[in-house]
Amino acid sequence: MTAKEIRESFKKFFESKGHLIVPSAPMVIKDDPTLMFTNAGMNQFKDIILGNRTPENRRQADSQKCLRVSGKHNDLEEVGHDTYHHTMFEMLGNWSFGDYFKQEAIDWAWEYLVDVLKLNPEDLYATVFEGDQSEGLERDNEAAGFWEKHLPKDHILNGNKHDNFWEMGDTGPCGPCSEIHLDSRTEEEKKKISGRDLVNKDDPQVIEIWNLVFMQYNRKADGSLESLPAKVIDTGMGFERLVRAMQGKHSNYDTDVFQPIIKEIARLSGFEYGKDEKTDIAMRVIADHLRAVAFSIADGQLPSNAKAGYVIRRILRRAVRYAYTFLDQKEAFLYKLLPILIHEMGDAYPELPAQRELIGKVIMEEEESFLRTLANGIKLLNEIMDKLKAENNTTLSGKDAFMLFDTFGFPLDLTELICRENNITVDEEGFGEEMQKQKARARNAAAVETGDWTILNDTETEFVGYDYTEYSCHITKYRKVSQKNNTFWQIMLDKTPFYGEMGGQVGDKGVLVNENETINIIDTKRENGVSVHIVKDMPKDPTVEFMACVDTDKRNACAANHTATHLLDQALKEVLGEHVEQKGSLVTPDALRFDFSHFEKMSDEQIREVEHIVNMHIREDLPLDEHRNCPIEEAKKMGAIALFGEKYGDNVRVVRFGNSIEFCGGVHASSTGRIGMFKILSESSVAAGVRRIEAITGEAFEEAVYEMEDTLKDIRNLFNNAKNLKAVIEKFISENADMKKTIESFQAQKLEDIKGRLIEKAQDINGIKVIKTVLPLPAQAAKDLAFGLLKDIPENLFVALGTHDGDKPLLTVMISQDVVASHNLNASQIVREAGKLIQGGGGGQAHFATAGGKDKDGLSAAVDKIIELASL
Repeated sequence: MTAKEIRESFKKFFESKGHLIVPSAPMVIKDDPTLMFTNAGMNQFKDIILGNRTPENRRQADSQKCLRVSGKHNDLEEVGHDTYHHTMFEMLGNWSFGDYFKQEAIDWAWEYLVDVLKLNPEDLYATVFEGDQSEGLERDNEAAGFWEKHLPKDHILNGNKHDNFWEMGDTGPCGPCSEIHLDSRTEEEKKKISGRDLVNKDDPQVIEIWNLVFMQYNRKADGSLESLPAKVIDTGMGFERLVRAMQGKHSNYDTDVFQPIIKEIARLSGFEYGKDEKTDIAMRVIADHLRAVAFSIADGQLPSNAKAGYVIRRILRRAVRYAYTFLDQKEAFLYKLLPILIHEMGDAYPELPAQRELIGKVIMEEEESFLRTLANGIKLLNEIMDKLKAENNTTLSGKDAFMLFDTFGFPLDLTELICRENNITVDEEGFGEEMQKQKARARNAAAVETGDWTILNDTETEFVGYDYTEYSCHITKYRKVSQKNNTFWQIMLDKTPFYGEMGGQVGDKGVLVNENETINIIDTKRENGVSVHIVKDMPKDPTVEFMACVDTDKRNACAANHTATHLLDQALKEVLGEHVEQKGSLVTPDALRFDFSHFEKMSDEQIREVEHIVNMHIREDLPLDEHRNCPIEEAKKMGAIALFGEKYGDNVRVVRFGNSIEFCGGVHASSTGRIGMFKILSESSVAAGVRRIEAITGEAFEEAVYEMEDTLKDIRNLFNNAKNLKAVIEKFISENADMKKTIESFQAQKLEDIKGRLIEKAQDINGIKVIKTVLPLPAQAAKDLAFGLLKDIPENLFVALGTHDGDKPLLTVMISQDVVASHNLNASQIVREAGKLIQGGGGGQAHFATAGGKDKDGLSAAVDKIIELASL
């Protein structure tokens, strides 16, 4: 069976068992503060598991694209070195939300693997939770009993809490799990040692392929466990591992999931796969990372220097580095592999072919940028090694090695490779210490202590904010949260007009009020599909009735900006073309930001035309045409366009203003006239093929006009209220440029006079012209003077200048090349030592170097020190 056939067989099997087959959720997560990427099949069902949403069907199954770059066996730096771990992978899964439990999950897993796929039952092992006395948990004898119907007892193994007790996080749903392991060794190997002795022992041929999680407990903040009222089955099977088993391979990379990509890498690079371990690892890294990067970009996550974008940039740069180091690819290379990836996976994931051009351009630009960074890093490393050699030091410090890793993306092995070629070793232990310090800083910055929910009324939250900004409500539950010495409370309400941050629109602020007190709501977040209200102080009595009141000034400004983004999106399509697609947005009360796909800078004329179209629709005062709970197919017929990287349910909300029709859950103006006015402040590049517009509306636009008027008035006053201000400023700039040229001419003549006097007063020490002086001079003039002296006296010259520009002292040393060679001098070392006398330091090259400092009074002593150190 091919990979495509295996994927379809899984879906068909569980469809026959009454499961609703759902599409994969985006790999990039946008509205969950606890996750950046989908790292397991259950992520898209979190709100169901937590009881915040009722499932459309209690049985569901899918093939989910996932990304992992940390955790058990998922260190990014290890991917490619073994045969079965990946960054991006597919997870086949089936779920039961309060329907079937352990027996059916185990029976169906066995039926699919053995009866449908015809895997040899003698090669299968199952693990069950062995229990934990400290938790008061017994062995999962129930699961073991169900397995005994299918497996001999010696193929049913006990597993510890680490391997066989699954937890969503520090708190929340959890439970025992049962792993299915496959022994794919040769018959000869099986005779030597039993597969049961290699389960969970990191043997590359005895691997876990399917994990059946039985969620039956809830972990509270104090660590205790309570039973879940509705038990959940959550299973996850590694698709790539299953394909490997079905195709009789000993490596995931030898299957038809990866081989087409690896063969294309071999063809383009000229290296053959299977001939050399180092080039094999490089090809595996590139094949794996290409998938992760391409799918992330397709889901809307561009490489950047922050959060999820930084993870994608790290993955891409690691692939580039392996291509550069081991496959001799000194130019952009990965983007050339995109066609084969789309050919292999485009049918199952249509977002890839639909965004082929964008993905290719982003990858190519990132590659070219990092190759330049690599070149700069190598240049810096060479300078560090030159310094070490000059000091007869043969060890590169761990601090320097980590700086190269952190700033230039140099992994330790690349630094070691380059150093080894120069007979220099790297302090690996010091590098490790620096890495641990950085990880500790990151952990401390992200550390959050979250208490248990105190449940007052276990009802679902109803959002009424589309129709009301004030509403009577009760608190249903609350909990305490601490982070970075900051403590606040999260509150959930039975009915709320507060919009929780989602889809780029920031959350509402406001108050909870009753006759006894007023509680400020400082923010509203969206967590697992529900609005969570953030307060600094809890009400004295959380059980009483409150009036929830949204800050309407901020809400209305936000709504106006959100509606403006819809009009902007439509206007961009009209002016630039239908290829324009939203790639991100931020809507606040003060401004709006809109990222969109387009491959060149917008002209001033295009920007003005877009502004004109948006403002025209504002003047038309188009009413909000809203369709709630609209079936998604009906919404598409209306013209609403689904965005790649977004997850939609069966029923959606459609927002329409004239020709602008979009899926949207945000809060909008009741009509476009409420926006007032629209003005684009800037248009810039975010990444290859992605542009960004920042704009303002309404009151912010009015304030901007006043500011421009005031600025213009101030400029007019500077020019005596001239009528033709532009002509007066042009004349002023021209006269200023002429005067600047005149001053530069005077300065150049003055420098020539100084140079002449210094040459006349030069001392002759053992045949070398020695020039030393202290005088007031700007830094650039001091450099020009030093090179002017060298031009006039190209041989047997030594110059020591002490100059100051105001209170800023500067030392400059210039040595002719013949003196550098004959006396083994180094201007950089000399100036660094003398610089201490002016409380500073510096460096440069062997023939020319400078040092700045803080103490102008030390210049004369420093110049004398330079002459002393030269020992002429």
